[in-house]
Amino acid sequence: MSVGLKKSVATVIRWIALGAFGAVLFGCASNSAPPAPVNAASESYNYLIGPGDTVNIVVWRNPELSMSVPVRPDGKIAAPLVEDMVAMGKDATTLARDIEKELGKYIRDPIVTVVVTQFVGPYSEQIRVVGEAGKPQTLPYKQKMTLLDVMIAVGGLTDFADGNGTTLLRTIEGDRQYSVRVADLIKRGDVSANVDMKPGDVLIIPRSWF
Repeated sequence: MSVGLKKSVATVIRWIALGAFGAVLFGCASNSAPPAPVNAASESYNYLIGPGDTVNIVVWRNPELSMSVPVRPDGKIAAPLVEDMVAMGKDATTLARDIEKELGKYIRDPIVTVVVTQFVGPYSEQIRVVGEAGKPQTLPYKQKMTLLDVMIAVGGLTDFADGNGTTLLRTIEGDRQYSVRVADLIKRGDVSANVDMKPGDVLIIPRSWF
């Protein structure tokens, strides 16, 4: 074997060894976080309005003041006699009371009902899925939403995903990290791998090295 060939073989072996070592390190790192709690949903959760939502404002006995309006990118709404009112981060009841206060300057004892008809939610509460998902995207959080619900919405895993190496980043707990077994859940039907999601959760699905 020539010297040049020996060097080439040695280089290939070295890169293979480094790659295997990196894969081992990556696998250990991806599973180092504790498992996500199975039950995490809060029974007291109230949906908060966000940019992109549509709200239907109904003013009792005042149909001319009732209408459906979008929440602007700056989180505010505008309606008859109500200009640039902040809606983002409020639930429907709170927004209704705020509109009543504003309308009270012009009409007597207004009674307002607000119904959210298109849901996006504030950025801080949206579920984000990045990495090796079929369709990485942002989803509005829904009460009692689970990991399975999220994975169905994003089209499952790609062929290159390390599903069981997925990390769940829980922003409302100070960016605490948990491990979740996505591959076991959606490819093997292991329902014990299904966990509750919380508002603001981020799923990071890595690429498999194998």
